[in-house]
Amino acid sequence: MNETMICAVGNVATQPVFRHLVNGPSVRFRLAVTSRYWDREKSAWTDGHTNFFTVWANRQLAANASGSLAVGDPVVVQGRLKVRTDVREGQSRTSADIDAVAIGHDLARGTAAFRRTGRAEASTSPPQPEPNWEVPAGESPGESPGQSSGGPAGEQAGESAGESAAQPTVPATPEQRPEPVPVG
Repeated sequence: MNETMICAVGNVATQPVFRHLVNGPSVRFRLAVTSRYWDREKSAWTDGHTNFFTVWANRQLAANASGSLAVGDPVVVQGRLKVRTDVREGQSRTSADIDAVAIGHDLARGTAAFRRTGRAEASTSPPQPEPNWEVPAGESPGESPGQSSGGPAGEQAGESAGESAAQPTVPATPEQRPEPVPVG
């Protein structure tokens, strides 16, 4: 399906409204995008027409936008343009929505301090212990010492054909990142 992707630079016009829905968190707010041009007669910048968009964000983007945006903030929004026509009280109304993929503060008009959020757990099950990846040569997990793995001779269970049996097995560990250092 062809979708119209746009990038809009403007100001947050309404307080973001955060809701927990069946599919996860959602936030919406209005974005005001005003064109500016140089008026030679006045020798000054002049505001042109203002377009208003309703910006929708879902899941983690919604949670982060809700905690980061306030009315008047200059922002850059990238997303899918959705133009709708509704009939209300006998009148046809057209509205433009942006289904946001990314939202950020406009650093051409100010500074921002980025804070990384923790990743939400995909499931609510308790964490499972790390499996024992070190299996003696010639045995598969769950086999007793006298049973064969059924694979080619000299190949351990879980090894690909290119790996050597002489290489030590290292258990997988999560990536360790240093804490960010504040700048300023």
